[in-house]
Amino acid sequence: MLNVPSQSFPAAGSQQRVAPTGQSRNKVALKPGHSLLDWIRLTKSGRDLTGLRGRLIEVTEEELKKHNTRNDCWTCIRGMVYNVSAYMDFHPGGEEELMRAAGIDSTELFDQVHRWVNYESMLKECLVGRMAVKPSPALQGSVNGTVNIIVYTKRKIPSAGCSVVDLQGDTLRVEMLLGGMSYLLYWRLSSEVQGRVDVQTSHTVGKVQVCLHKSVKDKWMKVGQPLEHHDTFIQCKDRELFYRECVLVSKSDVTHDTQVLCLQLPPGSHMQVPVGRHVYLKTSLQGTDVVKPYTPVDQSLIPSSQSSAEMGSDLNLMIKLYPDGLLTSHLASLPIGSSLSVGGPEGSFSTRILHDVTHLYMLAAGTGFTPMARLIRLALQDLTSIRKTKLMFFNRQERDILWCSQLDELCTKEERFDVEYVLSEPTDSWKGRRGRIDACMLQNFLERPEKAKCLVCVCGPAKFTELAVQLVRQLDFSEEEIHIFQG
Repeated sequence: MLNVPSQSFPAAGSQQRVAPTGQSRNKVALKPGHSLLDWIRLTKSGRDLTGLRGRLIEVTEEELKKHNTRNDCWTCIRGMVYNVSAYMDFHPGGEEELMRAAGIDSTELFDQVHRWVNYESMLKECLVGRMAVKPSPALQGSVNGTVNIIVYTKRKIPSAGCSVVDLQGDTLRVEMLLGGMSYLLYWRLSSEVQGRVDVQTSHTVGKVQVCLHKSVKDKWMKVGQPLEHHDTFIQCKDRELFYRECVLVSKSDVTHDTQVLCLQLPPGSHMQVPVGRHVYLKTSLQGTDVVKPYTPVDQSLIPSSQSSAEMGSDLNLMIKLYPDGLLTSHLASLPIGSSLSVGGPEGSFSTRILHDVTHLYMLAAGTGFTPMARLIRLALQDLTSIRKTKLMFFNRQERDILWCSQLDELCTKEERFDVEYVLSEPTDSWKGRRGRIDACMLQNFLERPEKAKCLVCVCGPAKFTELAVQLVRQLDFSEEEIHIFQG
């Protein structure tokens, strides 16, 4: 089992002992001898605070539930289980608040109230062990026939996932995309394995399990020989692109000049593309490598069963086909079953910037809609703090609007979502907005209710993006309230 290395603690801006500006905390009067310094002295005294005499154990969900009383209180934070019974009288929020976490995975509760606290240091001597997670059917089977690699990310994993796994011959590459950081494991394997890989993600616990299937049921003393950049934790932008060969399995029309191409990853690859990230298509044309970025979309805006994009076995790319485009004209004529190299994922967007956002605004032009598609779904499905999600979608003509019927259906089904279409070359029958982006248009669209926290996301052609960002800034939105999707 492996833990992703922590960034420096306390992190920049961390307020371990002081609540963030404007955020009040419900405190209780602590008994004499129960200050933070007294707690630190207790943890260094040698007293057994776990009741396990220094042993670390793997805790099942059933076992965790048993420890839910004042004098026997266990809780789980990001896959690690702590016995917080001794901390009851030291907790600034009081016993009642701490008991809310008794016997459960309290990661989400902790993040709502104490996300700036360095709990790993404060509760180090209370550590009981790791949380055990029941494997999915894909990960069951003979222990002798499989090799399981488990990574704990020390944070909740977004629903879209964060893992990119590539088994190519005798090498295994496992990359975790965590916000703006990339954690890499890279081995030449100890022995031969079958060509497929299974990956299970436990989102709340922050656990990723990679299962390899041995070709010969022998005993492995280690995973393999570490290769270059193994066990490194660096910024995503500094990680070299890695490509794998995918197969084109289907094409479906979205508009008169836009298609969704479905690419199937090889059996040894599993790719969970975080929301807002893009991948690169690469192919050789006339002896030259041509590379272009595209943002994956889900199969639909309307949630149904788990989509293949979430499963990690294939990619759906919404691509506008230009007759004179070097790559897109090639893609338009590419037969089903053809191969394409896919690199990445890459991109600067992190869902952490959505924390506490109450109003999410999106300005998209043409295929600049693609990063917004999954962002809309994320906001409506997973982020209850977002009270309103609004899209202003700019196109030339009505026939150019991508997924128009789905956007309209979503508006009908979801009261938290609104969309406004703006056409620069509408027909006489068009009853919606006309023209191009301007200050008056945005002033009415970008509402800022009292005490709201807003985020404005922009994507489209370079000239559109430049003008849109300029207009948003003129409406007194700060740099922290604006995100530009580029690629």
